[in-house]
Amino acid sequence: MIRNSLYYRIKPLVPARLRLAVRGWLTRRKRERSRDIWPILPGSERPPPGWPGWPEGKKFAFILTHDVEGEAGVAKCRQLMAVEKRLGFRSSFNFIPEGGYQVPRELREELTAGGFEVGVHDLHHDGKLYRNRKEFAGNASRINHYLKEWDAAGFRSGFMLHNLDWLKDLDIQYDASTFDTDPFEPQPDASGTIFPFWRGDATGRGYVELPYTLPQDSTLFLLLAEATPELWLEKTDWIARHGGMALLNVHPDYLCFHGGSPGFRMFPFAHYEDLLKYVRQKYEGQFWHVLPKDVAGYCRRVFAEAINL
Repeated sequence: MIRNSLYYRIKPLVPARLRLAVRGWLTRRKRERSRDIWPILPGSERPPPGWPGWPEGKKFAFILTHDVEGEAGVAKCRQLMAVEKRLGFRSSFNFIPEGGYQVPRELREELTAGGFEVGVHDLHHDGKLYRNRKEFAGNASRINHYLKEWDAAGFRSGFMLHNLDWLKDLDIQYDASTFDTDPFEPQPDASGTIFPFWRGDATGRGYVELPYTLPQDSTLFLLLAEATPELWLEKTDWIARHGGMALLNVHPDYLCFHGGSPGFRMFPFAHYEDLLKYVRQKYEGQFWHVLPKDVAGYCRRVFAEAINL
């Protein structure tokens, strides 16, 4: 954590292209050393005790989320929403409340009216949220304000930093700041499961944790420079075989839509579109596709029965 704190302190002073180049080089080196735990972590396919399976007898869950990092991402939300709608999908868009852009109320209302979800993404997204317990408590009060104002059920920290005990300060139904396995994140302690799990106590105080289980777009296409979405497809097939939750985080900021010119820190939208079409065609009628808040609601009821909340 000390190393992370130092990194986020000097990050604004380092040119973005240099940061990306260095991170890409380090990630590619680490990939060679991580083949036994990434993209699949052996043992992560074991379901929680008493797991009853997904509603309606579905084979697996397929959940889509988006973290909006800047103004470029905000500008792409409507286009992304339209394509997902056309393909029969819905997703959650997570916005930074006090970051470098404004979160238009009209956009939030348009998303929820269209059957999408709005979540809170950190507070400032500066890597300092968990710097110390006292500061976190103060920030939690601000985050709770936005959760209430936006009628949001879920939260995700910037850079996937997390302290699952401190997060109990938030008025959330779910958190989505962890992962089944991702050795490339600044805090790489994996949750070790492709299933949701409960973080709370026997009184019912707590939340459902929804780890992302498909590699992030930024990892695959910006750091590892993958040329196809094949790894997404293969991991989805593996999750489907084991009845888990395929949860993906795609950043609108990094998408280059059809007809656009790929720029710095961007990848072809076709990669994401190919995944959606693949799931729709191969697993039609077999997957449970709902919003993250719906997964949290279902799992809370499941876990309540398991631990007698």
